[in-house]
Amino acid sequence: MAKGIHQKQKALYLAKIFSERTDEEHGLTLKEIMALLDDYGVSADRKTLYDDFEQLRDFGLDITAEQVGRETFYKLTSRDFELPELKLLVDSVQSAKFITERKSRALIKKLESLVSTHEAQHLQRQVLISGRVKTMNESVYYSVDKIHTAISSNAQIRFHYFQWNVKKEMELRKDGDWYIISPWALIWDDEYYYLLGYDAAGEKMKHYRVDKMLDMTILSTKREGLEVYKTMDIPRYAKGLFGMFGGEVMTVSLECENRMASVVIDRFGKDIPMIVTDENHFKTRVEISSSENFLGWVAGLGGRIRITAPESLVNEMKALAEKLVAQYS
Repeated sequence: MAKGIHQKQKALYLAKIFSERTDEEHGLTLKEIMALLDDYGVSADRKTLYDDFEQLRDFGLDITAEQVGRETFYKLTSRDFELPELKLLVDSVQSAKFITERKSRALIKKLESLVSTHEAQHLQRQVLISGRVKTMNESVYYSVDKIHTAISSNAQIRFHYFQWNVKKEMELRKDGDWYIISPWALIWDDEYYYLLGYDAAGEKMKHYRVDKMLDMTILSTKREGLEVYKTMDIPRYAKGLFGMFGGEVMTVSLECENRMASVVIDRFGKDIPMIVTDENHFKTRVEISSSENFLGWVAGLGGRIRITAPESLVNEMKALAEKLVAQYS
């Protein structure tokens, strides 16, 4: 590259070199810095570099000098994000089910740009940890942003909602008809995003898994359901969320073995009533979004939790138990 061709961008290239090539453990000598600047088409000498370093410090970059033997090494010592903080963010991105593998890689690549190439290797090793099942819906990344935008602008949204069939194909629900919903909140549960929105046709709040949404559009029509939303206890509703196939919100009475106390508290929180009935059991009442997933959760606890009310849900549990017995007889 011709000498001095990018001389006017000298400070920018210097900042780039310090950001990409140095950190608290790795520095560069003046000779190395001059060689790298030369690769970018920037001429520099020792005297002007000292002035440049001072300008970068005045701008806010933490440029320090360290004497090692006869050599002086210059480096960018501190950054907006520390390496442990970025490792935490990388792990979160990698493990989040609602972000596709491709989008995870793209986000992690951007996070790597916030540290030197030396420290980025530590983040790359973090990437190798996960073998998690990730969503296959690339649009979820943008759907979350659109939902936030619709909420802040008080607008309805429309979208298609799908499920997977046995051929591993997306199959639109409601025969491909649009869902038109007034979005009120996003809920994070079991590593998935759920939209809490008002369905005017059903005249009630419903929740939808965001990674199952396609073709989302923000509409010009204003949201509905404010009065219903105001009456909701969102944290309690979220604790009673059991999967994407949510049904009617109801209060359920449970009889539990004492060793299930931790399981129940982890699921529904410490605010629920817990009344001891005998030396081995307690009873409680919780609010849930009724669904087969909730019945499956109870069944999966091996009889250590029993539904006692309402009777309609008890009967559903009996029917499920009979179905399972018949299936395995």
